[in-house]
Amino acid sequence: MSWISCPRNTGETSKKTLQQACKGNPLHYEYRLTHEDETVQYLYLRGNVTFDEKGKPIRINGIIQDITDRKEVELKLQETVERYTSLKKYNHDAVISLDLNGNIIHGNIMAEKLTGFSIKELEGMSLSRLVGTTNLRKILKESLNDASIDNNINSIKHKEGHLVEVITTIAPIIINSENVGFYVIAKDITEQKKLLIAKETAESTNRAKSAFLAMMSHEIRTPMNGVIGMTDLLMESTELNEEQKEYVHIIRKSGESLLNIINDILDFSKIESGKTTLVQEPFNIRVLVSETVDLLTAKAAKKGLKMAWSVSDQIPYVVIGDAERLKQVLINLIGNSLKFTFSGGVHIEVGSKQTSGKCIEIECAISDTGIGIQEEKIDQLFQPFYQLDHFMTRKHEGTGLGLAISKKLVDLMGGQIWVEPHGDDPGVTFKFTVIMDLAEPEGELREDVEAAEHADQSRRLNILVGEDNETNQLVIRKMLEKQGHAVSMATNGQEVLEKLQYRKYDLVFMDIQMPEMNGIEATRIIRRTFPPDHMPIIVAVTANALKGDRELCLASGMDEYITKPLKSAVLAEVIDRFFGTEKMHV
Repeated sequence: MSWISCPRNTGETSKKTLQQACKGNPLHYEYRLTHEDETVQYLYLRGNVTFDEKGKPIRINGIIQDITDRKEVELKLQETVERYTSLKKYNHDAVISLDLNGNIIHGNIMAEKLTGFSIKELEGMSLSRLVGTTNLRKILKESLNDASIDNNINSIKHKEGHLVEVITTIAPIIINSENVGFYVIAKDITEQKKLLIAKETAESTNRAKSAFLAMMSHEIRTPMNGVIGMTDLLMESTELNEEQKEYVHIIRKSGESLLNIINDILDFSKIESGKTTLVQEPFNIRVLVSETVDLLTAKAAKKGLKMAWSVSDQIPYVVIGDAERLKQVLINLIGNSLKFTFSGGVHIEVGSKQTSGKCIEIECAISDTGIGIQEEKIDQLFQPFYQLDHFMTRKHEGTGLGLAISKKLVDLMGGQIWVEPHGDDPGVTFKFTVIMDLAEPEGELREDVEAAEHADQSRRLNILVGEDNETNQLVIRKMLEKQGHAVSMATNGQEVLEKLQYRKYDLVFMDIQMPEMNGIEATRIIRRTFPPDHMPIIVAVTANALKGDRELCLASGMDEYITKPLKSAVLAEVIDRFFGTEKMHV
């Protein structure tokens, strides 16, 4: 009977099958045979066992059939089914299968979570009960032609009664070229909708914030223009005794302090919102440092402090970057050092850290002999609104934004900023790096600078001022007349147009916000309708200082943009820019 024993390498299943056949059960068995070349063959064994008179198995009669081809087809089908089942089971979206009438056949686990019904409860239920639509059959029929069609199924009713917002896709089930049902794939977008609402709310808040800042900038800067401008005129045109000079000086200092606070808040807001962009222009870094020091020399002299600066020979004559932003950082840091230094002075040193390709990394160091900084407070220095002394007892004015703004500007310019204490020695050193582009050739810029320095400054211009505020009218008129110019006034854009029709003006200072017709609209009309020989230079004057204002003004046809409060030096600089080499006569 050994020939009835199981073949070599036969598994436990085949052994049990043979054992059952020897007990009189039918013999049906599929066998997977792996050959030495690792090819696989599937065999099907079918037969009957013959028993002797004592009931012992003596022979097996049957056939062995090669079913490899059929088995491979079955395995591929099984793989397809299992892939579909896994996709349906583990899908993050609800998948519901329907018959042709829209009745639910089956669903996955996510369908249970989305609807609150178990799969057993869903089976046989009409989908219209969940989606609340009366034209479900029409929607299903239309999906046969276009699965992407808007099906208007935007929500599903939960078992507990509330609606769940969804995005749905309907896909037909096609078997043997025949539509036998549909799949509905529903994605719960409740959280996404909340995020979208939060995003829209934040954007709306930012727009409101920008509008508020623009309004506050205009409303505060306009009267500040009058305060600072009139104090300038008062000090220049009136013989004041020492006590009166002190009063005027206090008024001006208070006005400038308020203006600095406004500038800091607007600057920080623009940087925080990501709306600050850098201007890449060639400039002379030595001239920039010199101008910056000149701006602060009077402040240093008043405290009896010395100021010195140096620029390494390794720094090229011309670099390309945002000169105004670099100057702003220097002013903030030097001004901060002057604020906390009471003896000795401040030294500014500019050197080249490294040069790579067409870029140069510049390192600036501002050292002072002031009160210094405790090491444990250094990490907090660049935080917004942080100040070393407590606000209830502090002696130093300011918003606490200067260093925070400096850090963000330095970051924008590809650099870093840090503090180096002097240990037991007095004072502290602020250092920062910025990345600038190299410019070639340098000769032309040097010639331009020298030419500008020797430009003819004598001219008398016909100037028209568009300004509706009476105080500002007086301020700007007096400033321009003291520079020797003939000045006419207009209170709105329409009046500007009328005056330009009857007289030729060299220059128009145009306030943006005026009643009846604003300055931007008036400028567009001037550029569109006036002949070239009657076209004046137009300079925007605005109390706003927000991102986009300058671009908007220049896009409308204006030649330059300045912000209030106006100063005589700023007006003279703008005039010199456009008329420095000309001699204009009334």
